[in-house]
Amino acid sequence: MRKALRFLSVSVMGMGIVCGALITAASAENIKVGAAMNLTGPASTWGQYHAKGHQDYFRYVNEVKGGVAGRQLELILVDTAYKVPEAVSAVRKFAQQDKVDMIATWSAGEGLNAKPIIKRYGIPAINYSTAWEILEPPIDFMYLPFGSYRLDCYAILDYVMAVHQGSEPPKVGLLTYNNAYGRSIHKPSIEYAKEKDIDLVAIEEFPPKTVDVTTELMRLKEKGAEYVFMQILPAAIISAFKSADRINYDPVFLGTWTSTDPDFFKMGKGLIRDRLKMQFPGGLPVDGTPGVKTIMDLWDRYKTVDSFDTAYWEGVVVAMIMERAFIRAGEKSGKITPETINQALESFTDEEFGGLVPNVTYTKEDHGASFTARIVQVREDGSYAPLTNFFVPGKEKIQILK
Repeated sequence: MRKALRFLSVSVMGMGIVCGALITAASAENIKVGAAMNLTGPASTWGQYHAKGHQDYFRYVNEVKGGVAGRQLELILVDTAYKVPEAVSAVRKFAQQDKVDMIATWSAGEGLNAKPIIKRYGIPAINYSTAWEILEPPIDFMYLPFGSYRLDCYAILDYVMAVHQGSEPPKVGLLTYNNAYGRSIHKPSIEYAKEKDIDLVAIEEFPPKTVDVTTELMRLKEKGAEYVFMQILPAAIISAFKSADRINYDPVFLGTWTSTDPDFFKMGKGLIRDRLKMQFPGGLPVDGTPGVKTIMDLWDRYKTVDSFDTAYWEGVVVAMIMERAFIRAGEKSGKITPETINQALESFTDEEFGGLVPNVTYTKEDHGASFTARIVQVREDGSYAPLTNFFVPGKEKIQILK
């Protein structure tokens, strides 16, 4: 059963104060955003922390900045339980009943299936999953917050080429789910591996409910894969580590930016062993940029999280991009509506977010935000350390940091 939550501020009668909640009571003047997220289904930790980041930043805008153009931001949050029909139903409700100004969709499958509704009602939407298929034509009203999984593929394979030793081409195997999310790295990896003279020796895929991937790891080992590039969720990565230990297999494990969540570090004690590297295009605490300081201010202010988390980070990033779109819409047209928000987004040119995420550019033909990557080391203690500079795969030289 779908659960819709509206976060309202509570006035205390006779005291003239407002207790700490997200927004003022809903009114026609609020800028409304519908967010269809997975809060209780598989991988719900991701969705829950996405929601926390999104909520916290909207609350910050309302309480500290006074909203946008004097209007409060209202977040209507619906749990999809990682089910496409639930997501489609939620998006339809946002458009028909809630009359929202903007939408956030969540998974690759949910975003793809919601596209026709979003286009029909002309409401701009940012998809939390960065599956490149989301931006297959038509791209009308669909946006990504940063580079797609195509970026992850190119960046990971550039990294492999940079660190590989020996005269023979590096041997890479893919380990993925057999769904839209997992398969999103297949085509780009095959194409880029061929261009870079990388030997893509095997693609092993399995259903998301699989709990033991020993068979898949054994096949990759038999094919001689020195590098295992994964597009699976954090719990499955832990299973992969267990299976690798079971068969005495020690490749370099590489993942996309969705490779970790808070549960990953709890479940992975003694298993992570600093053997996971992933593409992550965002600011880290070690960077000390203004954007990172903003996200740390949110931790201190609202106590929702107390350390860096990639899902919370993305929630803040998506909320920041939305806020900027509302601001630009008001500046350009004097009104904030789905139409003017979409026009504002398509006018983004190198929009800067304090180093929290690569600068964002959208055009009528490209809603991909950015194509800037870096590789980071995932440590067992829950921290992340940059292994490379920020770079544009295929165009800029990757630098391995000491």
